[in-house]
Amino acid sequence: MEYAIDLRKTYRRLQQASFQSLLGLANALEAKDVYTRGHSERVAALARRIALAAGVAPGAADIIAQAGLLHDLGKIAIPESVLRKPSPLNEEEWAVMRRHPIVGAQIVAPLEFFADGVVIVRHHHERQDGSGYPDGLRGELIPLGARIVAVADVYDAFTSDRSYRPRVARAEAVRRLGAEAGRTLDARLTALCVHLTDDAAPERAV
Repeated sequence: MEYAIDLRKTYRRLQQASFQSLLGLANALEAKDVYTRGHSERVAALARRIALAAGVAPGAADIIAQAGLLHDLGKIAIPESVLRKPSPLNEEEWAVMRRHPIVGAQIVAPLEFFADGVVIVRHHHERQDGSGYPDGLRGELIPLGARIVAVADVYDAFTSDRSYRPRVARAEAVRRLGAEAGRTLDARLTALCVHLTDDAAPERAV
């Protein structure tokens, strides 16, 4: 029995060490670009809050948050000339950029304990109307965790400075989210995001 307990402890330590190594890569990626520094942490925190407000169990919400931390890991394979371009990407550059969810999923795939997170990393750029990438999934075919991370990702992108445009005020971010709700973003999850980011609103019970 003690041997079995020791094995479980060792496995948990290996899980944690593996995840921390990947998180180190993600942090190294963000450290290269002042415009995206802190983005993954903010996405992870907001995604967890949205998940809990949507009724997701705490353990599953933690996986969603972890996937939020690693969702852009695949950008480590994208040339800096594309990542930091101060003007809109051309079609060839977009083709390169659209590979980052696939690369990210491939990087985290060896973590057997993180199978649900791998799916989220791969599909966080899918869109409700099927216009997303890499697989063009639509509606309920998009995993719930990926839909949650997508909303958190888009909200943080709107409210953060980027190399190609400045941040917008929360009111404008909410207006833009509203325009995407039900079209590219899950409408219910978008509404939860708006509620949770309203400082004047009471925290939703979970």
